[in-house]
Amino acid sequence: MNRFIVFLFCLTLFWSCNSQKNAVVPKTPTVVTPKAPLTTSNSCYWQQHVDYNMDIDMDVNSYQYKGKQTLVYTNNSPDVLNRVYYHLYFNAFQPGSEMDVRSRTIPDPDSRVGDRISKLTPSEIGYIKVNALTQNGAALKHETVGTVLEVDLAKPIQPGESVTFKMDFDAQVPLQIRRSGRNNKEGVALSMTQWYPKLAEYDFEGWHADPYIGREFHGVWGDFDVKLTIDKNYVVGGTGYLQNEPEIKGNKKTLHFKAPNVHDFTWAADPDYIHDTKQVPNGPLLNFYYKKTLDSDKLENWKKMQPKTVELMQYFSEHIGTYPYDQYSVIQGGDGGMEYAMCTLITGNRSFGSLVGVTAHEMAHTWFQFLLASNEAKHEWMDEGFTSYISDLAMNEVMKAGIDNPTANAYKGYIYLAKSGKEQPLTTHADRYAYNQAYGISAYSKGEVFMAQLGYVIGEDNLKQTIKKYYTDFAFKHPKPLDIIRTAEKISGLELDWYLIDFAQTTNTIDYAVKSVEDKTVTLERIGLMPMPIDLEVTYTDGSTESFYIPLQMMRGEKPTSATIIKDWAWAYPTYTFETTKAIQSVQIDPKEMMADIDKENNKK
Repeated sequence: MNRFIVFLFCLTLFWSCNSQKNAVVPKTPTVVTPKAPLTTSNSCYWQQHVDYNMDIDMDVNSYQYKGKQTLVYTNNSPDVLNRVYYHLYFNAFQPGSEMDVRSRTIPDPDSRVGDRISKLTPSEIGYIKVNALTQNGAALKHETVGTVLEVDLAKPIQPGESVTFKMDFDAQVPLQIRRSGRNNKEGVALSMTQWYPKLAEYDFEGWHADPYIGREFHGVWGDFDVKLTIDKNYVVGGTGYLQNEPEIKGNKKTLHFKAPNVHDFTWAADPDYIHDTKQVPNGPLLNFYYKKTLDSDKLENWKKMQPKTVELMQYFSEHIGTYPYDQYSVIQGGDGGMEYAMCTLITGNRSFGSLVGVTAHEMAHTWFQFLLASNEAKHEWMDEGFTSYISDLAMNEVMKAGIDNPTANAYKGYIYLAKSGKEQPLTTHADRYAYNQAYGISAYSKGEVFMAQLGYVIGEDNLKQTIKKYYTDFAFKHPKPLDIIRTAEKISGLELDWYLIDFAQTTNTIDYAVKSVEDKTVTLERIGLMPMPIDLEVTYTDGSTESFYIPLQMMRGEKPTSATIIKDWAWAYPTYTFETTKAIQSVQIDPKEMMADIDKENNKK
């Protein structure tokens, strides 16, 4: 089906479909496709596409670089576009920027940032300056507004049309403060993340030209062709496949990389990098870049970590979906750990357990956010929470920890926040949390509980199938919160919109209690506003036990269970009573503690 026919068909559907809820998407290929599909015969989903061609000349002494960028942008939307926007992330690292001021005014600033940006000198700040920009050869009017370039088009971009933007820009790498920058605390020369003018995403919700204030990213899928000229003594690792041996001229070399079907391009460089490789059986080649100046015990940790990384790659590919690229790199750099296309940057001066742990988390992000490319500014819990869930399970297996519930700490963190009075709904924009701590617990812990508790609601086997189908249906796309719930509904046959609404869109809490036990009669009470189905264990006076399952009426069904299924509990009824066949000694709600009940003291009587 050619693009014009696809566009006409999608246009007729657009007004009756403004979300991905009903989208039917093709199965994710096991190899990277050159372009993400626009739509299918019975789908209204679409996404934009952009191809980058960049020539970069880096001066490692001044930390300044010049760039030429040719960008081919395809408007797969049914809308006429009159403007476009670029992210200029490095502009955040200037005194008086939004990132600087927010860090100095939030009650609990990130210690990595604090007031450091306000103290940067002109030679230490970051910037990206656009010198010239054209659309199909016509000069464009543009204005830099903080970390966003606002561009008025010479001619509107029609639906289905591709246009070419050409740009010349100058930039300076900031002193490393947050994620990106030069000379981080471990001495890595260049951590080059979010370093180029990056076209903002446009989807059915409109433009996503968010300023860079502190949180994470959203990008357009496409192909990258990057030529990097740098000091010949620097070792470079990152996104993409090296196309040939470096071309050396004088004291510099030029490296040529191509990266198909990604939504970002990252690299790091240092003259002291060791570069190791390890092949995953029937999988990608793993690259490890770390400084030879690390202490001997830390160097040994990097060696010991490599076979564990192979196991992690195998775990995620088995439990989510096959990793689709031919390589993945773990690179010392940045300020902690952060995921990027085909790679991660992590700090490397760590104990063995910490090194494996951060690698597990950041590698898991390859699936939850990089391939399942949710908008991290609007739905931060979808990437951080889902990643925390699967990486905790992976660490439990790979490190042979033998923990019964690897997600238990996430439940503790969420319950602390729910009782603190500082919780905000998961619909809160990532930059709008009143406290950094509330953001962190919400995104990581509550997001992890969302996934773990979904297994409690629909059954663990159904959850495993849901995760795999979610990957199959939405890899190389931009899934929304509804997509994970609709996937779970299709797998389980249950109605689950209530779960998304209450747990992710409100701060309603779960609190069920055993109100009374009299001989053979049990009365339970719902105290919190959020509904849940109930797992219950009854111990009888003769010492035997029996498990019961109380379905939630609005689910319109039950999860697979070996427990005795009794009558439904309709949410609006505050109490629920049932009778057993024998005299009761004690009753416990949720004996495995997989329900995020905020008061476990009243769960047993």
